[in-house]
Amino acid sequence: MKLVNLVFTALLVLSMLSCSSPKEQSMEEETPKAPYQLMTVDPGHFHAGLIQKTHLKDLDTVAYVFAPEGHHLKRVNSYNSREDNPTRWVEEVYLGPDFFEKMIQEKPGNIMLVAGSNAKKTQFIKQAVESGINVLADKPMAINAQDFEMLKEAFALAEQNKVFLYDIMTERFEVTIFIQRMLSQMPELFGELEQGSIDQPAITKESVHHFFKYVSDVPLKRPAWFFDVNQQGEGLVDVMVHLLDMIQWECYPEQIIDYETDIEVLDAKSWATELTPSMFERITQLKEYPAYLSKDIIKDSVLNVFSNGEINYTLKGTHAKTSVIWNYEAPEGAKDTHYSIMRGTKANLIIKQGKEENYKATLYVERAGDGSSEEFITSVNQAINNLQATHPGITMEQNGSNFQIVIPDKYKVGHEAHFNQVATKYLNYLKAGKMPDWEVPNMLAKYYTSTRAYAMSRK
Repeated sequence: MKLVNLVFTALLVLSMLSCSSPKEQSMEEETPKAPYQLMTVDPGHFHAGLIQKTHLKDLDTVAYVFAPEGHHLKRVNSYNSREDNPTRWVEEVYLGPDFFEKMIQEKPGNIMLVAGSNAKKTQFIKQAVESGINVLADKPMAINAQDFEMLKEAFALAEQNKVFLYDIMTERFEVTIFIQRMLSQMPELFGELEQGSIDQPAITKESVHHFFKYVSDVPLKRPAWFFDVNQQGEGLVDVMVHLLDMIQWECYPEQIIDYETDIEVLDAKSWATELTPSMFERITQLKEYPAYLSKDIIKDSVLNVFSNGEINYTLKGTHAKTSVIWNYEAPEGAKDTHYSIMRGTKANLIIKQGKEENYKATLYVERAGDGSSEEFITSVNQAINNLQATHPGITMEQNGSNFQIVIPDKYKVGHEAHFNQVATKYLNYLKAGKMPDWEVPNMLAKYYTSTRAYAMSRK
């Protein structure tokens, strides 16, 4: 296999060896490989790099990259060269149009990480598990009904070949969402989840994202294909997967969801965000639109990106609503934001991240139902005491009849750190040789919901 090494990493390793004694060198040479080796395939999305932002126990520091081009290496190299807690990745790289075929042929590792164009992602996933390779995939794993059918086959092949297929659901580790889930499981405070209606869903998740933003303190350069719905997928099937996953994970924790009987998509719609040529250039650093985007050009030069969407559906009879919005750039001081409400018979659990919250995710508890204020305050106090067992330092502040759950900053590790947490959980599943029974059917459930909604929005 023709390999291209990261120059910086190679020099770093040589420098370390030159400063060590022969005995130390011998010990290093005899150090066995870690049990898992990463093979990153087509890392067109920056999420691929974030998996390697910090060292992962049981994952070998020698990692393999198979890609059509090498932009991914710059991000990994920045982690190796930073002053604070640098990583020690040694990247062995194959670049070429046949990158995927080469990976399947050589198989130098046992985990495929895929985070790039979604046009062939499902196909890559299926072929990898068919070849006996574990897969950790960035969302989405399917962007249309055809992909969903292929994904079902991939999960069946993974089970047959005893390998694990898993997607990267970072939002499960966002602390306000995690605490919202915990509070919803305290019947003395929350009561029971309402059934809701299409006009007033029992649970709503709304997510606002931005095309231009900073990642690891560097302006994010997005590839042009990110704006092609045939390659990236529409908003209904991309970020929406996170919201669908959170609703399943919060409303019916650790319960198996059967997409054939438990889910009904009621309606879905999508709409576009318009980008001018100057906006597109700032985001992609390209002065012209690629030919494959010509189908989406309106008003002579404005790019129409169908990145926004809304789904109304029922999950085990519970009415739910999800919506995703993509804007060009966030207001000053703002980042991607999340809004959520879970309606209970005794209380509503609300996450806001607007200007009033200084664009920081904040969790509120709102009294619902017919209980007295005194009973409600007692229930909130008891809930705070219960949370202390797992999250010491959590407190509350009363604001009229509502309460803000005050979460210490030590629990707010940030979105980029969540990738390490997801990868660690995945590696733990591999070491244990099993995943929870609900993980696979619930992955299928959310991709059924997103692809079914996309098909419905086309009609």
